[in-house]
Formats: sequence, structure tokens, C-alpha cells
Amino acid sequence: MTNLKNRGKEASDDALFGTEKMQFKLKEAVTDMHYFLSRGYGEKSTLALVGNRYRLNARQQQAIRGMSASQKQIDDRKAKEIESQDLEGKEICFDGFNVLILLESILSNAYVFKGQDGFIRDLSSVYGTYKKVKQTSEAIVLIGDFFRNEKIKKALWLFDKPVSNSGKLKQMIEEIALNNNLNWELQLVNNPDKVIAESNYIAVTSDAWILDNASANFNLMKYVLVQLNIHETIISCE
Repeated sequence: MTNLKNRGKEASDDALFGTEKMQFKLKEAVTDMHYFLSRGYGEKSTLALVGNRYRLNARQQQAIRGMSASQKQIDDRKAKEIESQDLEGKEICFDGFNVLILLESILSNAYVFKGQDGFIRDLSSVYGTYKKVKQTSEAIVLIGDFFRNEKIKKALWLFDKPVSNSGKLKQMIEEIALNNNLNWELQLVNNPDKVIAESNYIAVTSDAWILDNASANFNLMKYVLVQLNIHETIISCE
């Protein structure tokens, strides 16, 4: 049997994100990003400018990009956010890889980043192939607990069809749902972001584009982090 790995954390991450000095620098960079984005400057050019100003490498720039937003984006996303006590009887849609990989990263003690909009993001990516890790099953169980505890009517999971192993993952989650009597439907689609944004479901994701375009959202990672009582590896811009 293949030994499963952890998700997310790289050897250099403690130096890049773990020190008080570096975290202060990242917060300063996010403040600058917010200033320019709120005044209509483009994200790409602003990221290059701020990255150079604070001498941040590509991984650090990826982190501040995930933490930054314009004031309009922050206000719009928060206005559409549904609280956990209002989920009973509702239908939600999981941005499959986004939710699962982020939760795997949290459970792996990888660094994750709390954005100005309150949503948590990580530095992992599927890069065309999804690989199961040690924390995959635990992550799905946690999501199942959330679904039951909040008495949600139905969850639709959407996964990127072109990603390798998405079919195997779909089958695995379907089996867990069946064994635990969870009203989950799973689909493989070519463009989950667009499908979620155009649906009537409450979007469960930290993807910025979906949050900007969906009619309603739920911040699952904020909910989960309270349940797990994890603080050490969360980098906040506050």
C-alpha cells in the first residue's frame, strides 16, 4: 500500500510565514494591496509592485494575493454570507477540490491565510491531478458532521472533470455519503466555478471569483476552524 503524504506545507514555509517579522511584512503588503485594489488598480500589476516593494517570493506573493481584496469585494462578499444557524433546510453547493484540499491543508498543519473578506485560503493546487492524502477521509467526515449538525437539506458537490482521479474521488465520497445516509449529489463538470456561481445553491468555497459572482455563500472554513480550535498555522491580515 502506498504511504499517503500530508497536504500543503513545504520545507521553506516556516521561514516564509512562521516568524513574527515575516508576518508583519505580509500584513503590510496586504494593506498596500487593499489600498490599490480599492482604487481600481489591476490585481496583477499591483501584486508585482507590492511583491517587489516587500521583496516577497512567488509563494509569499500567492499568499498575499489570497488575503487581499478591494473594499467593494469585501462588502459584497460579507453581504451575501449566510450564517450557520440559517442553513437548516437549505441546499448548498461544495466547490469540491477547493473545499477538500483546503480542509486537508488545515488538518495537515500547513499554513493557511485568512483574507480581508474573512475567508481562509491555502497554497495548494491540484495541478491537473488530485492525490489523496492522509487527511482526506477525516476531512470528508468533518464535512459530513457539519452537514448533519446544521440540518442541511441537500449538498451538491462539483469537481473539475478534467482533473485526474476526480472520478475515483467522486466514487469514494459517494460511498461515504451512502454509508452515512447523507443527501449528497456529486457531479464532474468542466467548469465548476461557473456552474456554482449561476446556481441557486449557497456556494461553499473560498474562491474569490465564485464569491464575487454567486448569490449567496457560506464560510465553511471559519466554521470548521472554530470546531477544531486551530490557531497556530493561520496567518491573518488583521
